[in-house]
Amino acid sequence: MEKAHDVLIRNLSEHTDLAGEDIAEIRALTFTQRDLEPNEDFIRQGDEPEHSVLVVSGMVARYHLLGSGRRQYLAFHLTGDLPDAQGLFIDQMDHGLSALGPATVAFIPHRELFIAFRRRPTFALAVWRETLLDAAIFREAITNNSARSMQARMAHLFCELFYRARSAQLVCGNRCRVPISLAQLGETLGMAIATVNRTLADLRRSGVMDLREGELIVLKWRELQRLGDFSPVYLHLKRQSPPRA
Repeated sequence: MEKAHDVLIRNLSEHTDLAGEDIAEIRALTFTQRDLEPNEDFIRQGDEPEHSVLVVSGMVARYHLLGSGRRQYLAFHLTGDLPDAQGLFIDQMDHGLSALGPATVAFIPHRELFIAFRRRPTFALAVWRETLLDAAIFREAITNNSARSMQARMAHLFCELFYRARSAQLVCGNRCRVPISLAQLGETLGMAIATVNRTLADLRRSGVMDLREGELIVLKWRELQRLGDFSPVYLHLKRQSPPRA
């Protein structure tokens, strides 16, 4: 497993040119790692944050907890992501974070981050850019769930996860780990479980993708991209070449 410092440096370098001094500042931070079980919560709504979290390995989900106890999943975060960077600037968390499958996260004290930001403004801008990228993904998710057909919204989500996984060097051939249950897919895309099953079956029959035992397999990338009306521009990544799948 990569060291937490290296994971963060690689992720921030996707969108920001870090100087040697920025990298040295990141390596001086204190990272406290924690291994998570599948579906284990590690940030809860109402928490008063004192640390930011880095995903070191695996996949985590951001969600709102409804009064009924149900969840609305808002976004998924892969290795290298800072899923709660917003916690640097708010007093109380308005969402929760949970592991999807086994995962490892690292906690970074806010106090150390603010000191590092004063020393290295480029590092601060890179973390700020992470929050802006989160916002772009949120905007796309709102459009996806409100304006696209059931098949298109599911195809779009799979396109996004595959494209981001490829950028994070988590794709092997045409496969990547996506340990999302059918129930969680429904709670992400605003679908009943029967609709999830029917929509996933339609995508499988079209021959563009498959989802088996927590693994996403992309068989025809351009066709999946067309079905999902997916353009990666909103992800603002440096490398925009299409996956070879």
